[in-house]
Amino acid sequence: MERQSGWKKKTKEEIERIFAFCDGYKEFLDRAKTEREAARCIEDTLRQAGFGDGGGSGRTFRINKGKEVIAWCPGKAESLDGLRIIIAHIDAPRLDLKQNPLYEDVDLALLRTHYYGGIKKYHWVAIPLAIHGIIVKADGTSVEVAIGEDNKDPVFAIDDLLPHLSRKTQDEKKLSEAIEGEKLTVLFGSLPLLGEEKNAVKGYILQLLNEKYGVIEEDFISAEIEVVPAFKARDVGLDRSMIGAYGQDDRASAYPLLKAICDAEGPTHPALAMFVDKEEIGSEGNTGARSHFIKIFLHEILGASGRTVSDEMVQRILFNSKAISADVNGAVNPNWQDVHEKQNACYLGGGICVTKFTGHMGKVGANDAHAEYIAEIRRLFSKEGIIWQTGELGKIDEGGGGTVAKYLAEYGMDTIDMGAPLLAMHSPFEISSKIDIYEAYRAFKAFLVS
Repeated sequence: MERQSGWKKKTKEEIERIFAFCDGYKEFLDRAKTEREAARCIEDTLRQAGFGDGGGSGRTFRINKGKEVIAWCPGKAESLDGLRIIIAHIDAPRLDLKQNPLYEDVDLALLRTHYYGGIKKYHWVAIPLAIHGIIVKADGTSVEVAIGEDNKDPVFAIDDLLPHLSRKTQDEKKLSEAIEGEKLTVLFGSLPLLGEEKNAVKGYILQLLNEKYGVIEEDFISAEIEVVPAFKARDVGLDRSMIGAYGQDDRASAYPLLKAICDAEGPTHPALAMFVDKEEIGSEGNTGARSHFIKIFLHEILGASGRTVSDEMVQRILFNSKAISADVNGAVNPNWQDVHEKQNACYLGGGICVTKFTGHMGKVGANDAHAEYIAEIRRLFSKEGIIWQTGELGKIDEGGGGTVAKYLAEYGMDTIDMGAPLLAMHSPFEISSKIDIYEAYRAFKAFLVS
């Protein structure tokens, strides 16, 4: 049970392989800053790996409303014996534009936002921001928007209060109250439209939007525009052993899962990889883990083989399946070690973290994996030489968190959480260890082909 760095178990050649794998991961992070972009990247990779979406029962995938993807590999065993399922989420904490966001005040054009998921609001002020999303016009045509990623693009920002004037307004408040949600307004422009007396800056912004994208102000009502950090994924540390980037919760699981399903040749049981939306707000909605898309998918896939498929058959298949909820955990933070019970915490560089239960306080809202299933995972990882550790999300009474595991468990399948440990989770610049990302890939692949 002695804990040690996973790097000590790797040769120079293996470390080079880990670094090369994570170069692809960083590219994915830069291309997939929203759930729609992640779904497109996943689709591209699956197609390159030979997956189709033409309705057959071979290696295939389906996309749900541009925000959820399920990929399937047929196995040697009968589907009724159960599947091997891994699910990761592709949404991340961010700021969303309100439906009527644009306004002018003190000769500045600004955008009103509503934060999505669990963020620390003070993280989002005074940093460069990008705007990504889709605008659907009244005639049904849509326009994709991505501003702030190219070096030639402008970026955006949320103004903060200078320390000279913040003593009463911010400094004496709780940290969680210093920045109010309604003050997360994005600076969008300052040039006035010549000849306009009222709302001239807003007028010029609307003119630019119309010229470039052909949209009018009312089109914001049917738009999904997300505000995300403008910086790219970077190596962290003089030794380049870590990665800093936005959205690693949970693309630190989504990318290893994507590569694992692509490399899962000849699995024993049919293998299913799910990439879902809305986890950060409770998996609500028809593209989250609580939707019935998996049932629709299985009806279609199994029906393509010529058999008669019933709801009872699908329910039995899911009941007999085994699953992994692929999600990150919070690594021990060197500056705030006291929020962790270190004997049962995970550490950066210790390999993929297996989490028996999540939830908060007395395991409320958690899936709690059975001992028999954990032993099965242990045997598999030992056989394959996977570097892994266990971990809980902080001390019992510090807080906690949840994952999609409990929604898979509702079908009756055995489910357990695992994923890479992160530092600064839910911040605009989360930190992961390259070895943990790579061991997640190895663990997911071993499970899918088992």
